Amino acid sequence: MVKFDRQGLVPAVIQDEATNEVLMVAFMNEEALQRTRETGYTHFFSRSRGTIWHKGEQSGNVQEVRAIYINCEENSLLIRVVQHGGAACHEGYHSCYYRRLLPDNTYEYCAERVFNPADVYGQHATIPQPPEFPIAEERIRAVAAQEFEKKMRQLYAVYLYLRDNDMSVQSNTSRLLQEKSHAYLTARLADEVEELAGVERGEHVHSGKQADTVLEGSQVGYWLFLIAATHYLHYEDIQPHQALLDGYSGQVDEEKAIEIRQECLSLVATGQREQLIQGLRQGFMLIGWACAQANIDPQRPTEFDLEQMRRKGLVQE
Repeated sequence: MVKFDRQGLVPAVIQDEATNEVLMVAFMNEEALQRTRETGYTHFFSRSRGTIWHKGEQSGNVQEVRAIYINCEENSLLIRVVQHGGAACHEGYHSCYYRRLLPDNTYEYCAERVFNPADVYGQHATIPQPPEFPIAEERIRAVAAQEFEKKMRQLYAVYLYLRDNDMSVQSNTSRLLQEKSHAYLTARLADEVEELAGVERGEHVHSGKQADTVLEGSQVGYWLFLIAATHYLHYEDIQPHQALLDGYSGQVDEEKAIEIRQECLSLVATGQREQLIQGLRQGFMLIGWACAQANIDPQRPTEFDLEQMRRKGLVQE
């Protein structure tokens, strides 16, 4: 039996029957899976729109299902399809995985476009580019990134101090770091990740999108750092400043952001070192992505937290 997550979703990996190439990853709820089985063509659930969508309904690039497999834990699907029209990716490529990630975190394009998205979906279907990082020239950008790293290291150092020095009486954060309850910390992270997503969807409103993004982004970062500290991860293991900037400057649409959220929480929940590191990095990417969507400096959530620590006397300039 398929085990849907607490949001009623299950990830589905779509694989080309002819080439074995992974074409895309999307999410299904029970209804989308049922429609897929009934029609023989893939249907997915869009979290951003809150509705079922038939793959290829606009482009005509439908996916004819040949077989559906389920993993050992019954919490993910592998669906082998015949990809009609030549392209599974809404960006016009055969596969959504058309770029190779290089060691310096840049991309190498490895495929040619099958179609132009603007021709198929219209001009408004192109993914909006995130706002530019506040400093233009590459050399100065590097200096700005170094300053950002310094701030995030300073913030993480506070959590390490509260972990290594029991201040539970004065500090709830220190108490959490002493208890080291991975299940509790992961559950709280999931709550804050969902609230940050709600801000970007316009469903979770306090003071306005920009201020709310700073607040909820800082909360996501808080739980990410607490999980990292309780597992004795070094700052270098995660490189959170770089992950956050990657999320800020990367081309991530809403569907991709949903995928990153799901993978972040799934990987962190394992508690295994390598998966944990990867999941934490994806969490910081989400903060960067949210900052881009809100058109704010990606450093603001970190600066917000640092200011709180200054007021508590835990950060000295």
